[in-house]
Amino acid sequence: MRHLKAYRKLGMNASHRKAMMRNMVTSLIEHERIETTDIRAKELRRLADKLVTLGKRGDLHAMRLSLKTIRTKTAAKKLFDELGPRFKEKQGGYTRIVKIGRRHGDNADMAILEWSLPQASQEPPKKKAAKKAE
Repeated sequence: MRHLKAYRKLGMNASHRKAMMRNMVTSLIEHERIETTDIRAKELRRLADKLVTLGKRGDLHAMRLSLKTIRTKTAAKKLFDELGPRFKEKQGGYTRIVKIGRRHGDNADMAILEWSLPQASQEPPKKKAAKKAE
């Protein structure tokens, strides 16, 4: 029985699983969306949401805690400068999983993991010209 088992083992030992999750969450922060298996996306969502919560805090201790997980300092900077303020008003649910079908090689369920709020565009949206009645 799997009572009180908090996470999925994903068919690998602990050090391999931890390294894979660290790499994937760094890629998610840098690229804003990644394509992976459905089960890995569900497990990665837990880690990504915790890191966004640290990014929302924005203090030095939160930065140091996030650097224990995130591989690059540029990804950590993006987490605190862009993602933290983007989700400032949102209380959880920072990621979304979109299922995209099955992989050809082994028929595994595939999914896209991305941030739930889109990135703010640099240019304002264009307004349509109103038609004048003649």
